[in-house]
Order: sequence, then C-alpha cells, then structure tokens
Amino acid sequence: MKDKNNKIYKRLKDFPFSPVKWPFYYGWVIIFAGIVGVLMSVPGQTIGVSAFTDHLIDDLHIGRVSLSLAYMAGTIISGFCISYAGRLYDRYGVRPVAIVSGFLMGVTLIYLSGIERVSSFVISVIGFVEPAVLLFVLLTAGFFMLRFLGQGVLTMISRNMVMKWFEKRRGFANAILGVSISFGFSYSPRVLDAMISSFSWQATWLILGIIAGIAFVVFAFVFFRDNPMIYGLVPDGRKSKEDSTKQEKAGTYRDYTLREARATYTFWIFNLTLALQALYITAFTFHVVSIFEVSGYDHRSAITVFFPASIVAVSFNFGGNWLSDYFKLKYFLLLQLFGMMISMTAIIFLEHSGYFRWVLIGGNGIMQGMFGVLSVITWPRFFGLKHLGAISGYAMGWLVVSSALGPFIFSLSHRFTGEYDIAAAFCIVIAITLFILGFRAENVKKLKA
Repeated sequence: MKDKNNKIYKRLKDFPFSPVKWPFYYGWVIIFAGIVGVLMSVPGQTIGVSAFTDHLIDDLHIGRVSLSLAYMAGTIISGFCISYAGRLYDRYGVRPVAIVSGFLMGVTLIYLSGIERVSSFVISVIGFVEPAVLLFVLLTAGFFMLRFLGQGVLTMISRNMVMKWFEKRRGFANAILGVSISFGFSYSPRVLDAMISSFSWQATWLILGIIAGIAFVVFAFVFFRDNPMIYGLVPDGRKSKEDSTKQEKAGTYRDYTLREARATYTFWIFNLTLALQALYITAFTFHVVSIFEVSGYDHRSAITVFFPASIVAVSFNFGGNWLSDYFKLKYFLLLQLFGMMISMTAIIFLEHSGYFRWVLIGGNGIMQGMFGVLSVITWPRFFGLKHLGAISGYAMGWLVVSSALGPFIFSLSHRFTGEYDIAAAFCIVIAITLFILGFRAENVKKLKA
C-alpha cells in the first residue's frame, strides 16, 4: 500500500489536499486529529461503557458478575488481536486503518443499541437457545469489537500518528494531546449520563454509532496522515540544512524489532506497570458506582470524581511530558506507581472518612497523568518508529487483557466479601513489587545501524 510505485497510493496520499501546501506545519493539525481519534474511542473505553453498566444490568436482567465476565471475555479476545492490528498499521498506514476502524465501531455501537432485538430475533429463528446464554454470547461479541476498536486500535493509531510528526517537541505535543484527552475522558461520563437520561441507553449507543461510522470516517479520510517524511516534510517542522546536519552527526540508529524490544528488562517493567494500571483503573471505572455505594456514598459522588481527578491528571501530564524531554522515564514510572498505591489504599479506607475521597482523586490524577506520558512516549523513544505499530500494539494487547481482568477480579471481591478491599490489596502488592524493580529500569540504548 505504501509502495512508492503504487499509483493508487500516490493519488490518495495527497487527496483531498497535500500537507505540504498547508499554511503552517501540518503536525499541529495532526495533534488535533489525534485528539479527535482518541476521543472517538470513548465508547470503547471503560469510562464510556461504565455509563451503561447499571442500565444493562437492570434492563437486560443480567447479573453484575455475568456482565463483568462477558466484558472480560470480549476484552481478552480483543487483546490478542491488537498486536496484529499494529502490524497492519505499520504496513498500510494510519488513514486506511482509521477509516475501517471507525466504520466498524459505528456498526458495533448500532448492534449493541439493538441487542435486545437481536437476541429476540435469534431466539425466534433457532428456538431452542437459552436466553441467558445467548445474551451472554451476544454481549461478549459486542464487547470484543468495542474494546478492540476503541481502547485498542483507535487509541493506538491516533497516538502513534502524533508521535511520528514530532521528535524534539514530542513531549510538548503529547502534553497537548494528554491535556485535551484527559478533560474529554473525564467529562464524558456526564455527557453520556445526560444523553441516557434524555433519551435512553439504546438511543445513545445508536447516536454514537452514527457519529463514529459516518462523521468520524469522513474526518479521518480528510485529516489523518502518516509520518511527515512521506510528504517531504521533517518532524517538528524543521526545514533548515543545519537541523539535518545535526541529525546526521548524532548518528544513525537501527530501530528495534518487537522481538528485540521484548528481550529487554526495561520493556517488561514499563509494560507490566502500564498493564497494572489498566487492570486497576478499568475495574475502578467499571464498578465506580458500586465502590462508592458500599462505602456509604451516593451515585453522584461516584460520577463526579472523574472531573477533579482530571485536573490533577492534566497538571501531572503536562508537567511530565515537558520534563520527559530532559529526565529518565523511570522516574515518571515510579511516580505513576506511587499514585496507584495512593488510590488503591484510599479505596480500602474510603468508608472511614470523606478525606479519603480526595486522596483517591489525587492518586487517580497522578497515575493517569503519568500514564498519559509513559504509554505514548516510551515506545518511540526507546525502540524507534519503524516497528512502532507492532511494539505499541503488543504492549496495548497487554493493557487490554489486563483491563479485562480488572472488573472481573473486583466483582469477585464484591461477591464474596461485599466489598472491594481484597482486590485493592492484591493490586497494592503488585504495585509495591514493580516500584522496587522500577529502580533498575534504565533508559534503553538504541542499537547502531
């Protein structure tokens, strides 16, 4: 597809316009496009699904554990597919993958909006299917597509696209990306909750499906672009010969393959830390209403924790991205783990004092701010751009599988103890272990070509 001799690719890469003809460096447009791409993944993120959780339990007459199990199964299956999606991104580029992913996201949301009708239709055709089993299978299939396309593909390709258009300003570019996404994600539960209240959860998913399948597909076709070198541009918008000379003197480095990256100690410490956060924050978000209810708080107290946490996250994200250009990433890793431990501890003591609600908000903000730094900057900095899709896709697969386990683990804790303390304590032990191991996670040295 990206072969220079491919006439179709040559025509489409500059259609409907060429980034070279843009009045300013097109990388700034890419940041905006990346923000839209990641925000479009909200319906497939746990923070987007959580707004529908209790409505699905009530209206579909499905238990919390069964729903969590369907969510876990669909998410785990999607996790094993994301690495392959990363390879497709490396091969075909961001626009084709974004267009197909957006369209399929729209189809999936429309399918979920009519899950009751789909279930009734299948029963009328087959006749002998157990309704509860069928509903579980249908939800698992829907969650698989939702998680694969949303949390997985759209998030991965949108972030990677931005990273390819910036090098020296990568931290600053990611700061803008992170701040915008943090506010967007934190405010999305209120928007979705308002839409569900005004219409219904079915109509809300239907509307989101139309937006993803039509509006976003058009947007991605018009504005999404691969790395600047394809268009004769230079990362960060540098054009002078002096910049090119400096880059040559700095040395030419060979990009890591996925196999080489997986052979490093640092890859696994960073990867497992990000995976632990995915497990924990997904479980927290999925069960947020229940977590607060068992501690004596109401529905509104649960929903409103996201926005103040986003303010903390934005501060740490912006500062972390800016400082990441000057300091080793392991320090940000340790700070992220510290934030996790604070948040996990607050869940255990939440019922004892309202003070721990603010401790929880602060911990969530710190770890989410650092997550926005490390999940994006780590892989291109340590391992290069050539195989970025494969490496980040593999890491994303771990994140997705971990996020699948989180809600189920926490639901089991609630089922057998009536609380979430045991699950939180389990996560604290892992976080402490990674914190100790993190001191040896030094920056990876790139291999000379």
